[in-house]
Amino acid sequence: MEKIIAVKEWSLAIRINHWAMAIAIFILIPTGFYIASPFTVGAGETVNKFLMGNMRFIHILFGMILVFIFLWRIYLAFFSKFHADWKDFFAWMDMKAIIHQIKFYLHLEKHPPEQKWLYGPVQSLAYAGLLFMVLVIVVTGLILMGAGYHAGLTALLYKIVKPVENAMGGLATVRFVHHVFTWFFILFIVVHIYMAFWYDVMLHKGTVSSMISGRVFKRVVEE
Repeated sequence: MEKIIAVKEWSLAIRINHWAMAIAIFILIPTGFYIASPFTVGAGETVNKFLMGNMRFIHILFGMILVFIFLWRIYLAFFSKFHADWKDFFAWMDMKAIIHQIKFYLHLEKHPPEQKWLYGPVQSLAYAGLLFMVLVIVVTGLILMGAGYHAGLTALLYKIVKPVENAMGGLATVRFVHHVFTWFFILFIVVHIYMAFWYDVMLHKGTVSSMISGRVFKRVVEE
């Protein structure tokens, strides 16, 4: 006899980290685009307008929040009591499982590969890529924020990441990479949302709601 049970898949810390990162990224993208290409505001005295200043403040604020969220996620990857997450990020190394997973996405297989880790093989590759994108966007963001500062915490952070700026050939390249990776984030968001709903429809596991409840539905056979 087959029975459907709810199984805990995500810890509270992972869920909070996920939604905090999502909120930060959704705020950073439009404010970043405004800073890159500002538009004029309504009529009135210029002295009373501070839209660019406000946008830059919000962008830097949530950029620093993203830094702490990223560091927190790295911490959870090694010290989470719920999952040994750092191992889950290497599920993509099973090439046979990746091929099976791709075939499942293309409807060439009826069932996904056996999931030995928290993440599926393609999912682990995507999330490892996401952490790499966050690292790049954070480091380039700190460079752009700190350029021109000579004192304070901002200047200290800039000194730490200054060698990266030198290796990249200057601020122009840093700004270009920061902009390009913003588009990578947009692409990732679109694919991520689509695949979450697709997986939910195909397997009926409650994939989307699991990032709120922490639980997925699994079928078990009772003897």
